[in-house]
Amino acid sequence: MNVAIITARGGSKRIPKKNIKKFCGKPIIAYSIEAAIKSGLFGEVMVSTDSEEIANVAKSYGASVPFFRSKSTSDDFASTVDVLKEVMEEYQKRKEQFEWIFCLYPTAPFITPFMLREAMNTLLNSSADSLMAVARFGCPPQRALRIEKGKLKYIYPEYERARSQDLETEYHDCGQFYICKAENIQIYGSLLTSNTIPFVIEEQNVQDIDNISDWYIAELKYIYQRYKERFEKNIVAELLKLFGGGVFQKSNPFPNVLSEYNMYSKQYFKSIRTVT
Repeated sequence: MNVAIITARGGSKRIPKKNIKKFCGKPIIAYSIEAAIKSGLFGEVMVSTDSEEIANVAKSYGASVPFFRSKSTSDDFASTVDVLKEVMEEYQKRKEQFEWIFCLYPTAPFITPFMLREAMNTLLNSSADSLMAVARFGCPPQRALRIEKGKLKYIYPEYERARSQDLETEYHDCGQFYICKAENIQIYGSLLTSNTIPFVIEEQNVQDIDNISDWYIAELKYIYQRYKERFEKNIVAELLKLFGGGVFQKSNPFPNVLSEYNMYSKQYFKSIRTVT
């Protein structure tokens, strides 16, 4: 039996109540919960949290919250692995065992049931014991710069004259999900081992959400992914006009998508609150 562990502590500072904030009409954690449940891969879909409010939202979308986090795994310094270790130790106390652990983040609305099934099949058809969802860097990291005493310097000067197409493709953890053998957490204390394989996710399905402008960009990406078959070039142009600083017009080209419009801040994008 497999377990999906969605890590969702309270106390987000940059985006208050981030894990249950409404994203295109429903709490963002609901997307991870629903994807896990609909994938059919799990005997248990649980949320690890220290918050009663998050727990209630999670339960309303079908997840279980069999126990709460300890104080030691609820502060700013606890890692994902610390949380997973605690969760698995608690299950062991309850005589419950799992073969595979899926760790899903609560702010990953682009995860789909199909994606989870594909990742599991990829892992099972390999000799690996773990998998990490990754994405390609949008720009070559070999061209990275740093500011030193007010001046720009290449971090890797040896690549200054290299063509982009000649540089090795590099990847980053895209912050969506991980899969590993249940015993790996205790043995290695890491989600990345010498036997971890990648599951590459395309850039349009990846968005870090660290601040409110990231949030608005993620909503736009989500709307595009959900309704992209309707996005003809002229429609895209009209939609961009709506979000480009103009006054919202009654001649809305997406009456079934933009059902509630609200200006959160004059300094940021207009945000879609409800998708129908």
